[in-house]
Amino acid sequence: MTSPIFALADEYITSFARLHPMAAGSIGIKGDFGVASDLGPEAEAERAQLARDTLATLRALDSTGAADDLARLHMAERLESQLALYDAGEWRRALRVPYGFIQSLCSYVDLAPRGTEDQWRTTVARIRAIPEMLATWRRTMDAGIEAGQTVAKRQVAEGVKQARRNAGARVFDKHVKAYGDGPQLRDLADAAEAAYEAFNATAAYLETDYAPHAADRDGVGEERYLLHARNTLGAALDARDAYAWGWEELHRIEDEMAAEAAKILPGASVDEVAAHLDAADPLTDHDAYLTWLTDRHQSSLEALDGVHFDIDPRLMNLDVELVHGSSAGSPYYTGPSEDLTRPGRTWWPVAEREHFAVWRELTTVFHEGVPGHHLQIGQTKIAGDGLSRFAKNSGSISGHAEGWALYAERLADDLGWHSDPATRLGMLKGSAMRAARVVIDIGWHLDLPLPAAEAARHGERWNFEVALEVLRERGGIAGHRAHAEIVRYAGWPGQAICYKLGERAWLAARDEAKAAAGADFDLKAWHTRALSLGPIGLDNLAAVLRG
Repeated sequence: MTSPIFALADEYITSFARLHPMAAGSIGIKGDFGVASDLGPEAEAERAQLARDTLATLRALDSTGAADDLARLHMAERLESQLALYDAGEWRRALRVPYGFIQSLCSYVDLAPRGTEDQWRTTVARIRAIPEMLATWRRTMDAGIEAGQTVAKRQVAEGVKQARRNAGARVFDKHVKAYGDGPQLRDLADAAEAAYEAFNATAAYLETDYAPHAADRDGVGEERYLLHARNTLGAALDARDAYAWGWEELHRIEDEMAAEAAKILPGASVDEVAAHLDAADPLTDHDAYLTWLTDRHQSSLEALDGVHFDIDPRLMNLDVELVHGSSAGSPYYTGPSEDLTRPGRTWWPVAEREHFAVWRELTTVFHEGVPGHHLQIGQTKIAGDGLSRFAKNSGSISGHAEGWALYAERLADDLGWHSDPATRLGMLKGSAMRAARVVIDIGWHLDLPLPAAEAARHGERWNFEVALEVLRERGGIAGHRAHAEIVRYAGWPGQAICYKLGERAWLAARDEAKAAAGADFDLKAWHTRALSLGPIGLDNLAAVLRG
């Protein structure tokens, strides 16, 4: 029999899906909820009221055991955090580039099932819904203008580019081509043309109507930043302590990178070694790049199963897809649908690249795929009755998820998967980039001074150019990703810190478990327990794992 708390979680997911069909379809929630979401102010208020009512009911329910305790802890933390953002008016600032609503519309279509005529009808319906959803979204943006709560000019300018890029790149033509000459061809082509017109109209709206009201400053200030950080971390943030730790961690990684680079080209700098590796026989073909990615994902699954993880057979199917015409600079992962008919998938933007220096990217395979996001998020989806439907479908926490994915990169290194100094340097460069994210994101949004030694090198105060320089020079990010990354930090405050701060929390929890168990510590058993608990805010992670 389902407990009242689990029943409430199930009821919330169903009600949320009815109020937000686009989110339901993107997540893969089972059920027919339609395709178009109303993104206007009234609908935003209705979804907030659902969260408020659910939270009030949750507080009044009695627990029937440990599973209920965990479900209540997680659900309450998520709903409280979301409502804090809503009550602060953050819903009116509904533009975030590159990972935000405009990009999500494309992902929503790409995630639609295709194969049968009925499934293709879903694809057609999702594309056809785009003009309507953009129109309701503009009403929310107008509400922000009226309330004096607008996003920064830079986000607006980048949003204009993103919307126009979607239209100019004709991002849905690949589906028209893939469909062939079936009976829905005209409907599909017409829907795509209407979507392109809507993207261009959105660009014009942002440029002409919204931009004059946009904020001048990129940073959101301390009060807003701490609200966002609370939501992304599932924890209260001591921003200045994290800022100081981020610089210390960056320095530690830089020393380790120098030692690794010396193994490849003694006497050369890290940058010189990176240039040498980039020029050394990179892949120059999209098909070869996709084959390399697919092979590495599969070999990781096979190497881990039964050794360091017990991987459910349903998770041994992991799709890999290249993304063309996207403004996203970084790879990303989408989880399986609720009924597992849609597998987990990693997405790899190719931008304008024709050369792929994969020594940099092996660590990202472990991050996005296995043992990273695919194992963590996939395990949540197959957890059965041990997790609430809320935890499985609506409760992801960036600090928990991205922290695990960075822990997975570190685990791959611990397992000896970077025996090649080149790929290990690639892993360290990725870690340096995540440490640079911490100092950039906190320092820029809170307008903190750079430490004296760093100020002499980069400047005393943060701005877009200083952030870009630190990310390139100290974070070592690949050139094609740098600009989009800094735009992302400006539009999504508090998310960039989740990786390193989340990794720190996961490592601390594992170290605590190892110390407690001593020689009896079983890493596979600890992984199994950790992933079976589902998403947990970082404030509660160690205590829940300890329990």
